[in-house]
Order: sequence, then C-alpha cells, then structure tokens
Amino acid sequence: MSENVAATPDAAPEWLTMPDLVEVLGEPLGRVRRLIDEHYLVGSRRSGVFAVPSVFIVDGQPLSSLRGTIIVLQDAGFSDDELIDWLLAEDETLGRSPIASLLAGHKSEVRRLARTLA
Repeated sequence: MSENVAATPDAAPEWLTMPDLVEVLGEPLGRVRRLIDEHYLVGSRRSGVFAVPSVFIVDGQPLSSLRGTIIVLQDAGFSDDELIDWLLAEDETLGRSPIASLLAGHKSEVRRLARTLA
C-alpha cells in the first residue's frame, strides 16, 4: 500500500487482524508478531480477536514514531488498551489526537505529554 491505511486519524479507526497485518505489511506472520513483541505496533483483543488500529500503519510500515511513544506510555503504567485509547482520543493540549500529532511529525510534543502522565 502506498498510502496511510486509515482515511483520517481522528475518525474511528479500522482495526486490522493478524491476517490483515500480514497482507498490509507484506511480512510473514512471525515477523508481524515480532513487530508487536518489540513494540513497533500495539493491539487489543477488545473485540475478541487481536487487532491493531490501521492508523498505526503508514505506507505499508508501522509508523516510525510509534515505538518510542508506546514504550514511554508502557513505562508510565499504561496497559495496551489504555495506551491505544490515549493515542486515538482528542487531547486538549495537542488540539488533536496524539496519533494525529505523530502522523504530522510532532513526536517530541507527544512524548513530552506522555511523560507527564507517569
């Protein structure tokens, strides 16, 4: 895929299951699992099946600034579900969702805000 998988970061995200991720990323299942284990992606089982928000994928790759942000939020004590919710929710300080800020190239301000949540 040559474009961001999600239409807009502030819309309700499409969720990609493991088979979807294999297809979108063009990687074998083992490599997709490793991307999740190494915090390049994060997902949830809230719908019963493990899935990742599609907005976390840009140009067929995990958003490059996502990994560090995931690690900062996990260090702050966030569960995977909580950090996904935080990334997708509108934030007054940023004036948009943290994922929209990451997509716009503002990782420093997102991580600075995430560090204050610890």
